[in-house]
Amino acid sequence: RLFCRIINTGLLAKSNILFIINPISGGKDKLKIPALIDANLDRSRFNPNYSVTEYVGHAAEIAEEAANKNFDIIVAVGGDGTINEIGSKVLLQNKVLGIIPFGSGNGLARFLKIPMNPTRAIQVINNLHVKQIDTATFNDKVYFNMAGMGFDAHISSVFAGNKKRGFSGYLKVGLKEMLDYMPETYTIVIDGKSYTRKAFVVSIANSSQYGNNAHISPLASVSDGLLDVCIVKNFPLYRLPVLGYYMMTGNTHKSDMVEIITGKEIHISRPKEGAIHIDGEPFFMGTEIDISINPLSLNIIVPAE
Repeated sequence: RLFCRIINTGLLAKSNILFIINPISGGKDKLKIPALIDANLDRSRFNPNYSVTEYVGHAAEIAEEAANKNFDIIVAVGGDGTINEIGSKVLLQNKVLGIIPFGSGNGLARFLKIPMNPTRAIQVINNLHVKQIDTATFNDKVYFNMAGMGFDAHISSVFAGNKKRGFSGYLKVGLKEMLDYMPETYTIVIDGKSYTRKAFVVSIANSSQYGNNAHISPLASVSDGLLDVCIVKNFPLYRLPVLGYYMMTGNTHKSDMVEIITGKEIHISRPKEGAIHIDGEPFFMGTEIDISINPLSLNIIVPAE
């Protein structure tokens, strides 16, 4: 495999590395990122190149073109949505993915313990410790961190049109929309066993958290070959702070408001088509959803354990 070749050669030949920068993710300024990378990247091991995205989907286009060229490593500078666009192409070409977190939540990066400080994240890339992690498909779309439907997907859809990026903007939209949102009834088949649940949220977790250390499935792992189906039951609004406390303390699996079932092959039927989210990005899908795990399929740079 590619990452074995990179490690086994001891990087005697420099690796070509492309940094794809999303300038709007997380509402954070990234004009100085190329200079920061130049100052901190180990130039004895890497030849850096840079591309800046200009529209939704552009990161995927750049990554696809780069993956077909002589780039060993492609780094996403952005949030979970940017990682998804780039990682989907890296996965197909069996390249290596790197992350410099610059999103609103940075769920996958936080789970993998990639530093939020960009200088330290660059140092992780310098160390080139490569791990294989699970990925998943949601109908025909690949994801790496979290996907689902219900209230969180509704919020992702509404938030996509909000000019105020970042966690505070997300929270403001969420509290406003919660007052009018009605839960739906889902039929969920997990490895052949059927469940019918009225739910506020159905999240299919690969990692433990949405982002900002809000853990929906604290015991989830990206290397166990399983997905965690997290069903947030319908609950009275006054219990929202309790659910938030469980999520922020990593104890959601102990809450009576959340049911978590693990599996490899999942089918979900819902009463009507509508919003879903894949790694935080909104999409529109029909009533039938198929989700499956792809064990240890993505090569990604992580901190050494």
